[in-house]
Amino acid sequence: MKNKILIAIFALVALANTQVQAQTKIGFINVDYILSQLPEFKQVETEIRSTQQQYENMLQAKVKDFQAKVADYEKTSGAMDAVIRADREKTLQSEQQSIEEFRTNSSTSLQKKQAQLLQPLLKKIEDNMHTVAKENGFAYVFNSDAGAGTSPILLHAPDDANMSDLVLKKMGVTPKPVPAPVATPATTAPKKN
Repeated sequence: MKNKILIAIFALVALANTQVQAQTKIGFINVDYILSQLPEFKQVETEIRSTQQQYENMLQAKVKDFQAKVADYEKTSGAMDAVIRADREKTLQSEQQSIEEFRTNSSTSLQKKQAQLLQPLLKKIEDNMHTVAKENGFAYVFNSDAGAGTSPILLHAPDDANMSDLVLKKMGVTPKPVPAPVATPATTAPKKN
């Protein structure tokens, strides 16, 4: 008799747990997709490209100047006194290190600027995502493009769980269709017979 009662209790707990899980609504958004649709993102991209071009121009000027100094050194080093040659080599090495430091610092600076410019947009997306989730009864929301370099956080989801267009609409942006990627022979799956 006790066994039947225990089995009935376990069945009720399992049924209740299934009903709770069935009521939990899970959604996802694609932050990159949403960003690409925002007019403000175009301004961020333009500013980042402009800054990147400034850094590249400055780097090219430094490299060109360095290459001219190296060429001059190579032409005249045979006639130089050993002390003068060592001093010029030390100067050239210092300039080469300076170029490498500039390359590293400009890359870091560009990444910081991009993060700084994107932060308000990401906050806006997050705020609207929370509103959409509450309005539509989503208990959990994932970012489908998180970890895109390695593996995404979201591996499978039904189409109606994608909240990206709802978030865009909440932000006052009409979603535009994104063209499907064109399959290349290397990425096309083989046909089954």
